[in-house]
Amino acid sequence: MDHDLTIDEKRVYADRTGADEVLVAAEQGLVVVSLSDDRVGEFGLDYRGPVGDVAAGGDRRALATDSDVLVGDYDPTDFGPAVAVGFHDGALLAAGPDGRVARLDDGWTTLGEVDTPRAIDGGMIAAEDGVHQAVGGSLRNVGLGGVHDVSGRGMPLAATDDGLYRLGNGWMDDLDGAFSVVNTDADGDRAHAVGEAGLFAREAVGDWRSVETPTEDRIVDVAYTDRATVAVTAGGTLLADAGDGWRSRELGVTGVARLAVQG
Repeated sequence: MDHDLTIDEKRVYADRTGADEVLVAAEQGLVVVSLSDDRVGEFGLDYRGPVGDVAAGGDRRALATDSDVLVGDYDPTDFGPAVAVGFHDGALLAAGPDGRVARLDDGWTTLGEVDTPRAIDGGMIAAEDGVHQAVGGSLRNVGLGGVHDVSGRGMPLAATDDGLYRLGNGWMDDLDGAFSVVNTDADGDRAHAVGEAGLFAREAVGDWRSVETPTEDRIVDVAYTDRATVAVTAGGTLLADAGDGWRSRELGVTGVARLAVQG
């Protein structure tokens, strides 16, 4: 494991060729990490204040905070308190603790309400009352319940209280047990999920294998660069695997909720 670094409150950029920016939402703020393959470069607090979720779309980013949704240089949008954000078809979606889901156009357009929203990805919202899909100017409930996370790209996947599911001709059970995290890369080639038994990677459709990691801390999110799989734990350990096993780095933050990659 690499040695710990003192985190500075400063803006850092991935200005080296081949580097990606990994955005980590934590209770201290937004940490921006420069990642080249599986090697962590500079990192620091880019925004100070509790962040519950972060999303990246191209060169755009959005934060969900307990006061508002922030975009760009952390400019307010007048959404109000938010628990989840995500980009879909070039538009920003956000969900509030009251269940309101809205899309940012010239202003916020309310699409509908869900029960206890938890995550947004690919135009899909994970909530206690199921997976909801943003369709036009409204929401459509597409099934399940007790959903903690969703991957809405390619073949959708959902992490729920009683299993990991994929959407085909209805929802099909991939793995039994309680799952909290699921994600796929942009091409649908890589997929990972986190459950009570730890981290899993998809080998083929419906076929998952357990993955060992160099930490006992709970993994709270998984994302991807072109070259590496990236994960982060609740206690602030960043993990990256570019094919030669996991490298890890302590980021010096706690209460980590989510991560996103801005390449």
